[in-house]
Amino acid sequence: MECTGKLGGLGIDYVSGRQRLEIELNEDVRKEYDRLKDKEKLSVKIVQYREKRSLDANAYFHVLVAKIADVTGQSNIYVKNKLISEYGEYERLNGNIVTLPLDDDISAYDVEFIHLQPTTETHMNSAGKVFRVNLVMRGSHTYNTKEMSRLIEGTVEEAKSLGIETKTPEEIREMEERWGMKFEKA
Repeated sequence: MECTGKLGGLGIDYVSGRQRLEIELNEDVRKEYDRLKDKEKLSVKIVQYREKRSLDANAYFHVLVAKIADVTGQSNIYVKNKLISEYGEYERLNGNIVTLPLDDDISAYDVEFIHLQPTTETHMNSAGKVFRVNLVMRGSHTYNTKEMSRLIEGTVEEAKSLGIETKTPEEIREMEERWGMKFEKA
């Protein structure tokens, strides 16, 4: 279950010696509480709330990807992967950036099933085959507003450098207000 709220007081239960945390929730969690209240152990993760990015923001990113692909003659997949590689967010597992080795002759930007950032690091297996290490990038559909803002900001700059028309300053200001984002103005 995912819900939003704010932290209340932090104290010590003097009988057990354990810390107690009060959380004020915005959603009604009584059903979930009833389901879990008798469980001996629970796992709870508390993170800072970040508003999810707008579907319109992701759609605008894909519009710009298509325009850049048309101008450069590259595939949409290549352009999207390259932009996510340059302006996107790393995939992490237990705090570590996830890597994926590929045959040295495969372009990381041409891979459809995953977003990758190529590196100069290579590994050779026991048979002498060389693999290039690539950093795995998160898909834009997982971004919050701050992360999506950075991706669109970089994509807009790439488009402008190719002479591609982007939203006007007025339209960008309206997007900022609607999406709760702040784009850098060129």
